Amino acid sequence: MELTKIRGISEKRAEDLNKMQVYDTADLIRCFPRAYLDMRSVSPLKYAYDNDVVLTAGRVLTVPVARYFRRGGMVRISCEQEGFVFSVVWFNQPYVASKLKVGEEYLFYGRVKTDGLAVSLTNPSFELCEKAYRLKGIVPQYRLKGSLTQKTMRDAVRLAVDLEKPKSAIPLRLVKKYGLSDLYSAYREVHNPQGFDSEKKAADRIAVEEYFALISAFKIIKGGREQVRLNRYDCGERELLSFVSERFPFEFTDGQKKAVNEIYADMTGSSVMNRLLQGDVGSGKTAVSMCAVFVAVKSGYQAAFLAPTEVLARQNYEAAKRAFPDYNVELITGSNTAKEKGDIKAALKDGFINIIVGTHALLTDDVEFKRLSLCVCDEQQRFGVAQRSSLLNKGVTPDVLVMSATPIPRTLSLIFYGDLDVSTISDKPKTRVPVQTNIVPSEKYVDMLKFIKKEAEAGKQAYFVCPKIDGDEEGEVMSATGLYQEIKEKLAPVPVGLMHGKLKDKEKNAVMQDFKDKKFSVLVSTTVIEVGVDVPAASVMVIYNAERFGLSQIHQLRGRVGRSDIKSYCFLLSSAKNPEAAERLKIVKDNSDGFKISEYDYKLRGSGDFMGDRQSGKFMNDLGSLNYDASAIFLAKKISDETFESGEITDSIREVAIRKYAKLKDISMN
Repeated sequence: MELTKIRGISEKRAEDLNKMQVYDTADLIRCFPRAYLDMRSVSPLKYAYDNDVVLTAGRVLTVPVARYFRRGGMVRISCEQEGFVFSVVWFNQPYVASKLKVGEEYLFYGRVKTDGLAVSLTNPSFELCEKAYRLKGIVPQYRLKGSLTQKTMRDAVRLAVDLEKPKSAIPLRLVKKYGLSDLYSAYREVHNPQGFDSEKKAADRIAVEEYFALISAFKIIKGGREQVRLNRYDCGERELLSFVSERFPFEFTDGQKKAVNEIYADMTGSSVMNRLLQGDVGSGKTAVSMCAVFVAVKSGYQAAFLAPTEVLARQNYEAAKRAFPDYNVELITGSNTAKEKGDIKAALKDGFINIIVGTHALLTDDVEFKRLSLCVCDEQQRFGVAQRSSLLNKGVTPDVLVMSATPIPRTLSLIFYGDLDVSTISDKPKTRVPVQTNIVPSEKYVDMLKFIKKEAEAGKQAYFVCPKIDGDEEGEVMSATGLYQEIKEKLAPVPVGLMHGKLKDKEKNAVMQDFKDKKFSVLVSTTVIEVGVDVPAASVMVIYNAERFGLSQIHQLRGRVGRSDIKSYCFLLSSAKNPEAAERLKIVKDNSDGFKISEYDYKLRGSGDFMGDRQSGKFMNDLGSLNYDASAIFLAKKISDETFESGEITDSIREVAIRKYAKLKDISMN
């Protein structure tokens, strides 16, 4: 329905909604609240504690002025509440200055910061008290443009929900089976919640519906067909069990065993395997992938192992050599000479090589196989869809196993679209000790270095990671080359090495080997060591300018330590004054579960560009600030799978899926 059909929406307001990508009532009901005001409890600020989130009132004392800096801007005002004076600060929101007036009283909803007797609120949402006091219960707050006001949005959205009366496209049988609530009621609850628990349940219900439509759309466009298996494996379960017990000097965890069973069932089934193996850092994904490789090569086929960096490729090559001493295993990277590459390519084409491990060098047109049946893609988020396809096209309907230590946004996107089945290793080897993570203030920096020097002198090793190779004029961002000189002086006589992306691959390999061999105790590096690097004696990770890294990236870097039974530490250094940056780092500090971290990262960054290389942004299905749990995505996929398996694909499902995601028709699925 047209927006102007809603009471209170003029042509001008409709134009402002259009600027928010809202063109009709169906779009409008998906303008989910960015926050909520809990009008049930207005608190006096003088009794609040540091880090509390409160709803409080205050009269503006000073003129709001936006001040701009090289890295953004700030608006600061002073407010008074029954004689108690406090400050309110907004970062990178200059428009706030025009929304506030001296002498007016406002309700503020935000986080408290205390510094001695000084109290402040940071980045709070706010509303004029004269209007706000008329509101009751939990009140939604929306993003606005132009002439739109909170009252206009609240009224318009409420009317739009009643006009649309959203109905579920999920088959009634599955709605009942999974205990899903009425969709219309869920939308009403999200926009006018009775309580925060009920709002969360309603958000999850809406997310299930949205992702069900998205996944189903992809299946419909792809024809709902799976590739029929042409490669047949004759490796039995007993042979696979013998391989596991003979080649790995440890017992697989329950999660690993479950993943192996799922992969084996795929590889011996009638359809080609297309599976994501996800597990937190250090959960043993590589060992599981070797089981898939064994099934292939034991049956006379070839397997390819693709890695994003030469350091990781070489590590996987060494693991494959240990696991398969009776097979021909080769490594191809950019460091190979032209003659070496020629010999490897010829041996691959002749079928002499059973297992090939490589980087992007595997993807060139002149790399050919005789009987490629399995492609394993490690840290798959580093590769685009087209890159994976170029490897798959070198075989005849090969099985695909992609791995990721953290299901970052684009990986989640692949799951949404029904492109992959999922195996999750949720546990870790019992010998692993959790990594202790600390956010280090500047006054504790020297103490941290003393601690690390003591660790190094005791035979342990440490990584120091920086966001840049070379320094900048402002000196605000720590560089690897600058830190290398500083650490050599401050930790002397502890030997220190340097690693970064400008080094040639042979130089990187030499540095990593020297570090493994303990020729130096400290490695200063950029994020080139982010994935896959395994040095058991490394027990300390220091990350400079941590606010500049994504949460999943920090978690990956932290995963370079704690890979044995040694007590390990991760130190996060940040000079950022923005409280949001501090809050993000606290998420990593307080969570060792990569999946929980990725959920937060996903909410922060969006699903990513599915067909491209961007790791953030929006792709066809923006649920905005809807506060749903990532488990809703997996439930939606499960329901979609059951719908297609049982043939319950109604005209309603087709209509919703195709109308909602018409753009998908123009996408070439790989």
